[in-house]
Amino acid sequence: MEKRIINPWAWQNERSYNQAVEVKNVAGTLYVSGQTAIDDDGISSTADMKTQLELAIRNLEKVISEADYECKNIVRLNIYTTSTKELWPHFNILQNWIEKNDIKQALTLLEVVSLFETLTVELEATVVK
Repeated sequence: MEKRIINPWAWQNERSYNQAVEVKNVAGTLYVSGQTAIDDDGISSTADMKTQLELAIRNLEKVISEADYECKNIVRLNIYTTSTKELWPHFNILQNWIEKNDIKQALTLLEVVSLFETLTVELEATVVK
């Protein structure tokens, strides 16, 4: 697999994403449904935004690993939240995770009216091999 990052500007680098990611010679593509703070028994979290973000990241990692892919090969990450205001103070958790895994992805952040049950953040990814 070949990956090329396209950034006409530098400002996005501080925000932990890229304007575009071109991928060639892919052996497989994994489209991961939105991962949230739902535990192993299927119970939606009622915890605060920070805790839900951490669990959503762990669940995303689990699905990617179970599919025999690697987080470093995430090329698209969509973040859905019920409150960007509540998410921002904890955005460094996501940025640190992206840096730790050397992820070079395009990213979209959307504030939505609601998510399933009591959930406040959801992570949807596209991963390549």
